[in-house]
Amino acid sequence: MRLILVGGGLANSLIAHRLSAMRPDVDWTILEAGDELGGNHTWSFHAGDLTPDQQGWMDPFVSARWPGYAVAFPGLDRSLPLGYRSASAERMRAVMAVHADRVRTGAAVSALRPDGVTLASGEEIRADAVIDGRGYRPSPHLQVAFQKFYGIEVRTAVPHGQADPIIMDATVPQRDGFRFVYTLPFAADRVLIEDTYYSDGLDVDQGALRALTLDYARRRGWDVAEVLRDEAGVLPIALGGDIERFWDDGPGVARSGLRAALFHPTTGYSLPDAVRLADRVAALSDLGAANLHRETRAHSVQCWKDAGFYRLLDRLLFKAAEPDRRYSLIERFYHFSPDLVSRFYAGRSTLYDKARVLTGKPPVPIFRALRCLREPTTLATAP
Repeated sequence: MRLILVGGGLANSLIAHRLSAMRPDVDWTILEAGDELGGNHTWSFHAGDLTPDQQGWMDPFVSARWPGYAVAFPGLDRSLPLGYRSASAERMRAVMAVHADRVRTGAAVSALRPDGVTLASGEEIRADAVIDGRGYRPSPHLQVAFQKFYGIEVRTAVPHGQADPIIMDATVPQRDGFRFVYTLPFAADRVLIEDTYYSDGLDVDQGALRALTLDYARRRGWDVAEVLRDEAGVLPIALGGDIERFWDDGPGVARSGLRAALFHPTTGYSLPDAVRLADRVAALSDLGAANLHRETRAHSVQCWKDAGFYRLLDRLLFKAAEPDRRYSLIERFYHFSPDLVSRFYAGRSTLYDKARVLTGKPPVPIFRALRCLREPTTLATAP
């Protein structure tokens, strides 16, 4: 059995890792267009997003862990006793180094089909099945907004004094939608600072955002001795769509990660979904092209159908709230119990949770809120 994984990001790397443990009979190869696996990314998740078994097998990919995190808003400053984890591209490459002979970098794929691929060089590679994990691709069948960010990891001249992550500091001036700063303290003198926006547009002015992150560090009293690296990205935030038509629009090849619309609709987090798909793929007795496409499609479709509540919240955020007041919806959410917050991030909100979130005085105009109740049927293509 030969399997080709197109794209060397998180989702395909986790699938390959899981197959190596559970299906050593599978001869897999990762084809990555870039110079190395994973690019320059940090993937975070909440400890409650995964089962104990899932946390166990993917633990080698975790580069940092904390017992809790904090949020800050104009009317709320709160710490939550909910575990938080991060995985880095650097750590992922270290874990995958044992499989170096099964990874081809600089291998851009120009065409793919269920049983093989064509590289940009013209080389043809045949396989029993292919998984396309090359990241998000705009589709006329999905309506999305965007979470965009620019971050710098810095070394401070003296200890910065922050013990746990602050995953949302929305006390900063609001601009370009809902803005917050996200900080991950990796060491006593090392911290990642990301300026983040829930925005209607894709533009990321890295020069301007770099200046804002450095200004944030100064306002926190951090003397930046060195900028170690930077990273930028744009994640889809799902508002609506037709997931069946999304899958019909393709060559019948199995998909993973953002290519399969597998991400939390509201947060954009993709690691928990990547872990769940890796478990599902590795457990399949039939990894032939037809069955692998059928199974990854069924998994994606079911996840999409289960997540309608979160897409409704996204429509309230982007369509009912004034852009500079979007933070008020998130601020209200963080008044709820830690258990409700944990289930929300894990995508397991109960009916009671949903009722709690949707009832009470809404921080958005009621008539705008009512217009958001139905899933959009007229979809715009994301640029």
